[in-house]
Amino acid sequence: MDRDELELTAELALIDLDDSRLKAFENSVGELLDHFAVMGSFDVTGLSPTTHALQEENRLRHDSAGTDPELPDLILEQASDLEDRFISIPNVL
Repeated sequence: MDRDELELTAELALIDLDDSRLKAFENSVGELLDHFAVMGSFDVTGLSPTTHALQEENRLRHDSAGTDPELPDLILEQASDLEDRFISIPNVL
């Protein structure tokens, strides 16, 4: 990336760079672009995209409500205040 492109990119990103910072960024961005060029040279045909290198599957348990028909009654028995078959809570607003 040449200096003009870097200045334009910094301006678009609302970053104010003085000459010394601009020169440091010019070198760093150049190195990054060189690394990207190397990564772009690898043949990745047939590889599926991944979001994480080590995560193979969802490690959380399956979320299910359960099948016990007595569960709603057990929950309602523990409520401090009921209106019909609904749990009543204090007004917040």
